[in-house]
Amino acid sequence: MRERMPFRRIGVEDAQGLLTQGALVLDVRDADSFRRARIDGAHNVSTFNLSTVIETTPKNKPVLIYCYHGNASQEYARILSDFGFLDVYSLDGGYEAWRETLRASPGVPLDDAVRLWLAENGFPAGGVNAAIDNGSTPLMKASHKGRCDIVRRLIATGAELGLKNNDGNNALWLACVGAHLDVIDALVEAGVDINNRNDNGATSLMYASSTGKAPVVERLLLAGADIAVETLDGFSALDMAATVECLTLLRAAARLRDAGAATLAAGHRA
Repeated sequence: MRERMPFRRIGVEDAQGLLTQGALVLDVRDADSFRRARIDGAHNVSTFNLSTVIETTPKNKPVLIYCYHGNASQEYARILSDFGFLDVYSLDGGYEAWRETLRASPGVPLDDAVRLWLAENGFPAGGVNAAIDNGSTPLMKASHKGRCDIVRRLIATGAELGLKNNDGNNALWLACVGAHLDVIDALVEAGVDINNRNDNGATSLMYASSTGKAPVVERLLLAGADIAVETLDGFSALDMAATVECLTLLRAAARLRDAGAATLAAGHRA
């Protein structure tokens, strides 16, 4: 009989330290809650895809699990412990505790440049996650304007990457609107959801493709954007390509994807 490896319950402060160690972060809330806001870098897991996580994750990799309030995460933690995972943690208080802690302690204090920028753009003092016109947050507005310096400072002070505006778009979409490649890089580096789908099911890659922004398409593809995602009407980024340059980039990405799938299938048959 396999020996149970007990999981541990930890608070937000310890969880933040765990993230610096490269822990795998699993969000076991419902998909809509996950899309709206989450811990940066988290993966949404349910009973439907948990087996994949168990099969593909090294047993010695630290795993942090959180839910809404810290109850369901303990059940998932027990399962991983039963399967031999050595370093499993359940976040006490869940995402609500995480959010409240960040709200009370935003991390790096706001510097004068950020305070001034917030005031100039109509945001309340210290409101790094405040929403104004169309649900736009400071991170979204700074991304749209190409202020990479402000974007990086906002992220450092606790700006939430998972927030969306009233159309369901995140900060990455706004960076793509302005074709600000440095901002795109900063957001991807910080863990933004590169495949976020808005209210129409469209991703940033689809937007860039449909507007002929080839450099943005290339940057998103290099960052791992999924070309297979479709809108609610069934259109992909490849279907929407507005220029030859975008079409060429997306076709090349599709060929690489298909070649990888064929190699994987051949390996399974061998």
